[in-house]
Amino acid sequence: MPDGTLIITRSGRSRWRDSLIVAVMAAAAGVAILVTLGIVMSLVFETILFLKKIPISNFLFGLEWSPQTAIRSDQVGAEGSFGVLPLINGTLLISAIAMAVATPLGLTSAIYLSEYASKRARDWVKPALEILAGIPTVVYGFFAALTVAPFIRMTGGQFGFEVASESALAAGLVMGIMIVPLISSLSDDVINAVPQSLRDASLGMGATQSETIRRVVMPAALPGIAGSLLLATSRAIGETMIVLMAAGLAAKLSLNPLDAVTTITVQIVALLTGDQEFDSAKTLSAFALGLLLFILTLIMNVIALRIVKKYREQYD
Repeated sequence: MPDGTLIITRSGRSRWRDSLIVAVMAAAAGVAILVTLGIVMSLVFETILFLKKIPISNFLFGLEWSPQTAIRSDQVGAEGSFGVLPLINGTLLISAIAMAVATPLGLTSAIYLSEYASKRARDWVKPALEILAGIPTVVYGFFAALTVAPFIRMTGGQFGFEVASESALAAGLVMGIMIVPLISSLSDDVINAVPQSLRDASLGMGATQSETIRRVVMPAALPGIAGSLLLATSRAIGETMIVLMAAGLAAKLSLNPLDAVTTITVQIVALLTGDQEFDSAKTLSAFALGLLLFILTLIMNVIALRIVKKYREQYD
């Protein structure tokens, strides 16, 4: 009887401990959800105030961004133009250049590290790549502004191209270098997670190593690789310092990578810097840009999840 009581007591304590752990984890998840909802609601509330001052059609479809308004009653300021299309153009242009640089470099380095590199080479190359991830973005910005941008301007001038002193190409190239470690590290982990039995089966059927990688390993790792590319794209869209220092503040609706452009994040920083009236259209536009950036990122996530769901392979 005492032994049975002891077992029941221990079982009750275990259930109580498990319930406590579950409650703590649920509370942590709830805090994360509440913080996200708080951020979204604050953006929505301030955006509504902004749209009371500026028509939504002017904001979403306007072709000019020049939010110069009076910040005090004794000043005379222009009415300002709040067309967001030039900012979306600059954001997508620089992000596209960055991903065009980072995707092939990141994936090929991940494939090399996971499939071809010896253990000694891996021990040297992987930490060297990950060092790039620890460099502050302002250092990348200095590199882009003082080295890459002048080199592009000088090289373009020799071939007769008109290159701005600050260009989307300079910012995109350096940003691409910055996010290579993110793609490489995540993709490397995903590729290594593919069961070795799949490789052995493919090689046993007469496929070469390159064919095995192309037809077996990469399809199996595709969902994880898509996730790494999504994270890298989100990092590129949200980057500020490199764009600020290498691409400038010019809100221009142009697809020419040699032109100076700006992005949504850079303008948010510019709008909230300095002496501003909090309820002015200029300041409130920063929250509208933040909500727009959130929606763009959400759309990207939905598209990526659809792609992953379509091409996901199930391995038992």
